[in-house]
Amino acid sequence: MHVFDPIPNIFIDFGFFVWYKYSLMILLGIITATLLGLREGKNLGIKQNDILDGLIIIVPIAILGTRLWYVAFEWERYAWDIVKILSITDGGLAIHGGFVTAIIAAYFYTKARKIDILRVFDIITPGFLIAQAFGRWGNFFNQEAHGGVIGGVKDGIENYSLDEQRAFLSETLHLPDFITNNMYLYGPDGLNYYHPTFLYESIWNLTGFLIMLILRRTKFLRSGDLLPFYLIWYSVGRFFIEGMRTDSLYIGDTQLRTAQITSLVMIVLGIGFIVFSRLVLKPKRYAKILEENRI
Repeated sequence: MHVFDPIPNIFIDFGFFVWYKYSLMILLGIITATLLGLREGKNLGIKQNDILDGLIIIVPIAILGTRLWYVAFEWERYAWDIVKILSITDGGLAIHGGFVTAIIAAYFYTKARKIDILRVFDIITPGFLIAQAFGRWGNFFNQEAHGGVIGGVKDGIENYSLDEQRAFLSETLHLPDFITNNMYLYGPDGLNYYHPTFLYESIWNLTGFLIMLILRRTKFLRSGDLLPFYLIWYSVGRFFIEGMRTDSLYIGDTQLRTAQITSLVMIVLGIGFIVFSRLVLKPKRYAKILEENRI
């Protein structure tokens, strides 16, 4: 018989104050992105104070954006209830909203500080990917953002037995027990083992992040190129992984998943930005900027 207690999702509980692992993972992602951004910012000639000031302004705006994006596509649940809309601790964040608001905020911030926005994009986008990789582990502790039943369900009956479902996770994917055990949960199709889509996306984001680190030390990369790379890389992975999830946001009463439509738009924008950058902006090579700021 398969009986497992879920991993506690509370990090610290003082009674009057509860700190959930979900917010802990988001915080760790932000801290990691900040430290990496400060290091690369120096290489790109951006002052540390400008980065930290931007962080103070842009991060809260981005968090608000993640909430408002989610609320917009779940409007029937909130309908002008300001208290419910602002109750972020009740759940309901959508990363696409955070990314869009962060880019808009960064644009106005860099204009005010007279900072090259393309270089800021080169700092922000790797940070976004690594922060998102951390954030998906917050979903793991909450037992959310998972896929369907391992093996699927037909006519209300699981195609795999529980032992076969577990074997897929532990023997085919070679996942450690703490992940496999926590994927045994009550989902839309009852108590079963569900696909760890949080893990699939986390690995995809981490891989993209590592590729970015390699790309920005190559000779062919130009300033600003990491933005379209992010738009395309993240969106391709998100499009396919989103199709496996059971908790997607939908556009109205349609069967169109918001994240998939947004991903397609972001891929088109990414390709368009590459063309625009090469033909119109004609930015410096990334390696050239590093050379100019080398001490």
